[in-house]
This record gives sequence, structure tokens and C-alpha cells, in this order.
Amino acid sequence: MTELPPPAAKKLGLVIDLDTCVGCHACATNCKEWNTGGHLGPLPDFNAYSAGAEGVWFNRVHSYEAGEGEEGRTVHFPRSCLHCETPSCVTVCPTGASYKRAEDGIVLVNTDTCIGCGLCAWACPYGARELDEDEGVMKKCTLCVDRIYNETIPEPQRQPACVITCPVGARHFGDLGDPTSKVSRLVAERGGYDLMPEMGYAPVNKYLPPREKPPMRAHSLEEAAPTGMDIKNPLLRWLDRALSR
Repeated sequence: MTELPPPAAKKLGLVIDLDTCVGCHACATNCKEWNTGGHLGPLPDFNAYSAGAEGVWFNRVHSYEAGEGEEGRTVHFPRSCLHCETPSCVTVCPTGASYKRAEDGIVLVNTDTCIGCGLCAWACPYGARELDEDEGVMKKCTLCVDRIYNETIPEPQRQPACVITCPVGARHFGDLGDPTSKVSRLVAERGGYDLMPEMGYAPVNKYLPPREKPPMRAHSLEEAAPTGMDIKNPLLRWLDRALSR
């Protein structure tokens, strides 16, 4: 079984804003695009354009309805590896293929030593492990480790593919071990939380909850309709009087 390294001071991870995510799947698509030729690519698709499409996806987006009536809303919930501080997927691995990096806390899989036994997938409560049936090995989100440390890429673009492509800025990347970082401040200000904290795996990635809707104020027809004195243009004011006779 694989041992965990000592807790890292640097904890790279994602903060996902559930209030902002619109469920467009751009994160999932660009993740797939980057990782087709990246660190753990290629990622296979089976029957990609027909019924029963299957394949390896490091990012998935689930949409569901929450609440009822005026309190109801659609919530889009992106899901990927949470790079837990004490990941069970690592400790159950019989070959050491699944491991957690001491320098930044990223959880990875060494495909050269993975035997595809699936123990890590059974141990992960978040469903973040993917079996590549073409290669017979387990794969997962790498936080685009081959991108975030790539000095040939302009520094502003050294972020995970899912973050750089999000059109509404719902995904944020940074060091959650640094309380002064942008992502740590977001978590503190918005009440960010762990997914399934009762499992005890201490996920590094956090979710920001949907904001509360402002109370709706009823307007009467008389209050909503403009009066003649509200119309500034003299010609339009005359026309309003003429049509109101």
C-alpha cells in the first residue's frame, strides 16, 4: 500500500463558484482537448457520436433542480478529483502507482506502474477515477500539472485548462495552503466548503455556495407606470397626453 507524504505547505487546488457556473461544459470540453495530447493523453472515446457514448472525462458537470416555487433554482455542479489531503485512493494502491506529491499536494497516477485493478476507484467517494480501457490503467485530473509548470507557456495561461476556458469565471486556481492567496480569500469571504466532509479525506478543492436571492418586492401597476411628468422629452409628453384622452 502507498504511504502519504507529510502535509504540504503548498496546496494547489480549485475553487468552484456554484453561483456563477452556467453548466456550459466548456471546462469538461477543454479538459478533454488539453489532455488528449497532454500529460496523460490520449483520452479515449467510445461511440462518441452515437447512443451509449462512453469515454474518459476528468471533468463532469451535473445539473439538478434545488428548492421549490420562487425558491427553486437550477444548480450546475462540476465534479473532478478534489486532490484530498488524506486520499484513500492513494493508500489503497497496491503498487504505489497512485501517489500524492509532497511539493504541492497534487494527486497523480503513474501509468507505468498502474495495473488497472480499480481499487482506487472503489475507494474514492467522489467518483474521480477513470479507467482507460484502451491502456488498462486508471487516470484522473492532474490539475494540468504539465501546463501549470510549463515555462514555454505565457505565465497568465499557466492555469488548468478548465480554469482558463471558463467563460463566466466560475473556476479559480491557486494555493489553498496560503491564507492570503486569492482562492483562500474567496473561500473565507463566501463560506467555501468541502464536498462530503464527513468522509474525513479533507479535499483541497472547495465549492462556493449559491448566493441567496434578494427578496422580491411587489409593484403595483400605478407604481410601475410612468406619469406624464416622468417623460422629459416635450414632444413625447404631448404625445402621451394626446393618446391618453
